[in-house]
Amino acid sequence: MKTSDLLIEIGTEELPPKALKKLSVAFSDGIRNGLESAELEFETTTAYASPRRLAVLVKGCQKKQSNKIIEKRGPSLKAAYDDEGNPTQAATGFAKSCGVEVAELDKLETDKGTWLSYNSEQRGKTAQSIIPAIVQKSLDDLPIPKRMRWGNLKEQFVRPVHWVILLFGDQVINAKILGIKAGRETVGHRFHHPDTIYIDAPENYASLLETKGNVIVDFESRRNLILTQILKVAKIKGTAIIDGSLLDEVTGMVEWPQAIIGNFDERFLDVPSEALISAMKSHQKYFHVVDDNKKLMPHFITISNIKSKKPAMVRVGNERVIRPRLADSEFFWKQDQKQPLFSHNKTLNNVVFQSKLGSLHDKVLRTSELAGHIAEITGLDVEKTKRAAMLCKCDLMTNMVSEFPDLQGTMGRYYAELDGEDKEVALAIEEHYMPRFSGDKLPSTDAGKCLALADKIDSMVGLFGVGLPPTGDKDPFALRRAALGVVRILIEENLDIDLNIIIKKAIKNYTYQKLALAVNEATTSVYNFILTRLQVYYVNKGFARDEIDAVLSLKPSQLNDCENRLRALSEFRKLPEATSLAAANKRISNIIKKSKDKIPEKCNPFILVGKDEKMLATVMGDMINELEPLFDNRDYEAAMKKLAGLRKYVDAFFDNVMVMTKEDTLRINRLALLNSIRNQFLKVADISKLQ
Repeated sequence: MKTSDLLIEIGTEELPPKALKKLSVAFSDGIRNGLESAELEFETTTAYASPRRLAVLVKGCQKKQSNKIIEKRGPSLKAAYDDEGNPTQAATGFAKSCGVEVAELDKLETDKGTWLSYNSEQRGKTAQSIIPAIVQKSLDDLPIPKRMRWGNLKEQFVRPVHWVILLFGDQVINAKILGIKAGRETVGHRFHHPDTIYIDAPENYASLLETKGNVIVDFESRRNLILTQILKVAKIKGTAIIDGSLLDEVTGMVEWPQAIIGNFDERFLDVPSEALISAMKSHQKYFHVVDDNKKLMPHFITISNIKSKKPAMVRVGNERVIRPRLADSEFFWKQDQKQPLFSHNKTLNNVVFQSKLGSLHDKVLRTSELAGHIAEITGLDVEKTKRAAMLCKCDLMTNMVSEFPDLQGTMGRYYAELDGEDKEVALAIEEHYMPRFSGDKLPSTDAGKCLALADKIDSMVGLFGVGLPPTGDKDPFALRRAALGVVRILIEENLDIDLNIIIKKAIKNYTYQKLALAVNEATTSVYNFILTRLQVYYVNKGFARDEIDAVLSLKPSQLNDCENRLRALSEFRKLPEATSLAAANKRISNIIKKSKDKIPEKCNPFILVGKDEKMLATVMGDMINELEPLFDNRDYEAAMKKLAGLRKYVDAFFDNVMVMTKEDTLRINRLALLNSIRNQFLKVADISKLQ
């Protein structure tokens, strides 16, 4: 098999830095999938990405598709010839479609008879004729939310395209991509080497760009270099704090990174550190520096895209740029302190939460009511919780949060503390947004837990109620994250709360905003939505899917109880009796579903006649008394071990007893006996769902 290396490069204006890594991975995946679909074999693919290019290097790509034998099956032999052995219309028609005479057709023997067939050889296409379409499809499939046109071209892309390389071995593929004729010349660093660079062979691409063009084209290599430089220069003053997403973004902004440490006035340290860090990260893409006590220091690290002969001037320039940003933060901090935080509460009436759900002030009132209810039923401090709820959105109206939205909650805590609010109340204001992202910490205060639950459930209830649930990959109100937050708080904080009761309470709080869904419908919708996130939560924790289904099929309303059931079920299925009892439960479930009898709650053992059914009834009656305290204490593992002792009695019952006898009284009692067995298992899980 003849092979060559393939190089694909799309040269552009500066690509969106936050999206660069994602675009690079998607482009590489598209090329790889396209080659596989075209049945062109290759060794490896390597993705490259810098601010001005997306590239893929394919090692050992097959030069031509292999020839394939195409087998076409025609009519059966019986249908192909008449009684006199002459070809029928079916046979001649099939031969004509194959472009041959009937006599040239083959016969195909199968276990279902003999058929006419025709084998033809399909010649493989050259890789050069296939690759342009693969590249175009990969570009078309990139996750680009909004494409643009440039010049007088009809083609669209995320940024204007200036050059394209399609190099297969030492040959340029003759094609146009996004309106640009493919070649073999790339362009170096915008300032250090703005001239073209001739690529003699695909495998030399990355090294030529680095040595001649001052471009480190490999994303991960550039990222690691930036990280190393940051840590090195930070040692001069303290320790750099590395935000992974910021590091990725900066990697997407530079091609020839140079880390430089700068300073700012110490007076700015009087402003909350979160505000200074936000200004440095969001506006300037700087990394901040802390001392041994994790306290912010008056230094920052910036990543320059040039290796300057006068790095001190680059440093001074960055210091000059950050100064007004920090001065703005200082100004906002001082201005916001001129009025108490609670004074912003009424102005929340001017901010719409959602057009059908009223203002933010309406949401605060609902959240306060619900949070207070949650605190009351869990025995926590109702007054602190409701006070935190009334303050929780006030900082949205401050200057600081208007400038830095990521500081919502955090600034509320600072301003509440300055106003002399209770420390737990102040901290709950910040914590009610938690968890903000996957893996984030949970609220530490009682008020924060209640408020976080109330805020999230209120949003879900309202938005589901007006017909705005998440659809597909669209979740503009981050309800999936809110649902997972509810799951984590209830489970990891072990809160004994009936979720359905809380959801119904949240619905009743919508006094003035009429929800389109009825109470029961809205409750079911929101509960089922949270349950889907609960399933994801437990899958990520490593539980088997059938075990999760077995527990969640019971629709548990107290989520903190689920993990005990799952662990008990996981241990139960290790027992030798588990498989037989799971099958028996499935059989019982099917029998009861098909039965039209009204089954009583309890079995009357005196009506039973057979030895095996009487024995099962006796054992079951004794076991129920032993199981009751175990279920009351939620000792599910012990309960399941005890239930495992039923196996031999259940097996004997099914071996020797006809359940669906024609005698009504006996049949109904046998059904009641089986139902009582199943009901005991259902107090833990539906084990019939175990695979």
